[in-house]
Amino acid sequence: MYVSRGAGTRFSAAVLGAALLIAGCSSSDGGGDKDDDAAAGITQQPKATDPFWVNPDGNAAQQVAAYEKAGKKAEAEQIRKIAEQPTGEWIGVDEPEQEARGFTEAATKADRTALLVLYNIPHRDCGQYSQGGAADGNAYRTWIDGVAKGIGDRSATVILEPDAVLHLVDGCTGQEFHEERYALLKEAVGKLAALKNTKVYLDAGNAGWGNPDQIFGPLRRAGIDQADGFSVNVSNFYSTEDSIAYGKELSAKVGGKPFVIDTSRNGNGPYEGGNPDERWCNPPGRALGETPTTKTADPLVDAYVWVKRPGESDGECKGGPQAGEWWTDYALKLAKGSR
Repeated sequence: MYVSRGAGTRFSAAVLGAALLIAGCSSSDGGGDKDDDAAAGITQQPKATDPFWVNPDGNAAQQVAAYEKAGKKAEAEQIRKIAEQPTGEWIGVDEPEQEARGFTEAATKADRTALLVLYNIPHRDCGQYSQGGAADGNAYRTWIDGVAKGIGDRSATVILEPDAVLHLVDGCTGQEFHEERYALLKEAVGKLAALKNTKVYLDAGNAGWGNPDQIFGPLRRAGIDQADGFSVNVSNFYSTEDSIAYGKELSAKVGGKPFVIDTSRNGNGPYEGGNPDERWCNPPGRALGETPTTKTADPLVDAYVWVKRPGESDGECKGGPQAGEWWTDYALKLAKGSR
């Protein structure tokens, strides 16, 4: 059972256009009415507790503006719960250098750190809803080089390849791809960790898939020793309490490395109904979790982060659109369910 698939992957040209515009660049893909976007009034969170960049023109911000323009104030305030928090920017396939530069320049201008998600490993997601990835190892190396060049010396926190190590362990990724994947991940960790102001967190699954004894060895082969730490619960729903317990047990096996937790949608914990193989995919009755912060409940937890952008689909299940597409109804339910 593969419980952690479904990370949003379809990159929004409108989001990139906004980032480049904010950074003083130009783009023909800006998308949307900038007056409407500005009307949403999205600002940054206090840097001392939440240093990550809030994209003022992300999907949620655009939805807030649209609701306000339509006079739907109650709905706008619900979606504002998402729009006002920093979320991961998933770097696309075609223009990694441009996108990484646009987001990090925009974040730097706002005196914040860009939260970037790299999800392009070959044979990604085992042919499921978020299948794809680089064509081969050399294409992936070129892509990582582009990301690194785009980040440069600017401040960034990178979540590296959700599920990539987990799928080596759980049998989802074919044995013939294992050696290459370990090599690509280790090279990527090294290249990104060498950047002056970049922190790298190698993804390490979630509290519900198995146990740390199964993954700590593969994490070492994938370069965890060079990374700043690891990420847990990406695009998933396990509680923060359970995620901390899983992360602390795993940390003890990988040299005491700290970790970050994706709390974007874990407010009500995991879904227990329906097909067990798809409980991770757009489950009903979920809620936003703890808002992003570096002031966490445990010294080993570097941050609560929203890696998955709440309101974007896990895939074409339970009536959802393609993985990564904005889904207004689901976003509203997440927001209304939050405490």
